[in-house]
Amino acid sequence: MSGPNNEYDPVQVTPLNAEEVAAARDAALAAVEAAADLEQLKQARLDHAGDRSPLALANREIGALPPQARKEAGQRVGQARGAINQALKARQEVLEAAHEEQMLVVETVDVTLPVDRHPRGARHPLTTGAERIADVFVAMGWEVAEGPVIEAEWLNFDALNLGPDHPARTMQDTFWTSPAENHVVLRTHTSPVQARSMLTRTPPIYVVCPGRVFRTDEYDATHSPMFHQVEGLAIDEGITMAHLKGTLDHFATAMFGEGITTRFRPSYFPFTEPSAEVDLVCFVCRGTAVNEDGDTCRTCRGEGWIEWGGCGVVNPRVLVACGVDPERYTGFAFGMGIDRTLMFRHGVEDLRGFFEGDVRFTTAFGTEI
Repeated sequence: MSGPNNEYDPVQVTPLNAEEVAAARDAALAAVEAAADLEQLKQARLDHAGDRSPLALANREIGALPPQARKEAGQRVGQARGAINQALKARQEVLEAAHEEQMLVVETVDVTLPVDRHPRGARHPLTTGAERIADVFVAMGWEVAEGPVIEAEWLNFDALNLGPDHPARTMQDTFWTSPAENHVVLRTHTSPVQARSMLTRTPPIYVVCPGRVFRTDEYDATHSPMFHQVEGLAIDEGITMAHLKGTLDHFATAMFGEGITTRFRPSYFPFTEPSAEVDLVCFVCRGTAVNEDGDTCRTCRGEGWIEWGGCGVVNPRVLVACGVDPERYTGFAFGMGIDRTLMFRHGVEDLRGFFEGDVRFTTAFGTEI
C-alpha cells in the first residue's frame, strides 16, 4: 500500500508557481488600469476575476496539494486575487465618477429655452364621447348620475329583479370580490346607479348614467372585460313607450346625424316589462342596405339596421324595490355601450384600440369637442 504524498512539490504545479501567479496578477492589474470605461472594466473583471480566470483555476489546484503545501500556495493565490479585487474596486469608483460627470454635461437642460406649448397627447375618445352623450341629455333637462364601480350585490342584481338563480350572477359573467360573504361585485352594468337614483330622489326622475362596467368576457376585437355603458332612466306620471321611442330617436340623431331613427324588437330583460332591443338606421346606407356603388353595405351587412342596445318600461317590481309607487308612477330605461357607439360613429373596427394607449389613436379620435 502506498503512503501519502508528503514529498509533493507545489512548485511543479505550473498554475501555482510563484512566477505564474505573479504574472497572472500583473496582467490583471494592467487590464484593470487600461479599462477606459465601465464596459471595459466589466470585461476585465470577467477575464481576470471570474470563475474561469487563471487565478480562479489555480485556486482549484490547491486542494490537490499535500497538507503542508496548501498554506503557502493558498496565501500566494489569495494575496494575488485580493490585489486584483482592490484594483477593480478603485477603478470602478474612478470610472463611475467620470461617467456621472460626463452625463451631467451631456444631459444638461437649459431651462431658459422656450418650450413647445402644444400638447403631445389628446383627450381620450371615451372621455369626450361620454361627455357628448351627457350633454345631449343635459340639454333636455336630465341630470348626470354616477355611482361606485364596486357595488353591493343587492343593488346590482336584487333591486333590478335579477333573482338568486339568474345566470348573470355566476362566476362566468360576474367578478365577485373576496370574501364572498360580503356580497360585493364589480358592477356588471350601470343600472345600480338607476336604483340608487330612485332610492335617493323623489319623482319625477330623469337621469343619465355613463360609466365603467365589468364582465368576465374575453379580450378581443369586439369584447373586453372592462367596457363603458350609458343608461338612462325616466320616472314620472304617464310615461309610456312613446316617450322612450322619441327620446332614443333624438339621441340617435344627436350621435349619428339627421335622419337616423330607431326601431324596437321585442326582447326580455328582468328589469323592464315590456322590453325591446334597439336598432338604429344604418348611418352609412341610410337603411337602403346598399352603398353608393350599389354593393351590399358592409356596415350593416345588408340589413339596413344596426343593433344598438336594450330598453323598456321599468318593471313595477323594480319600482317597488326602490321605494317608488308603481300605481302613480311609470318609467322607461335604456342602455347602450359607449365603446360600441363610438366604434359605429368613427368606423373603429377593433375595440382594443380604445384601451391600448396608442397616442396616434387618441389623437385621431380623442380631440373632438
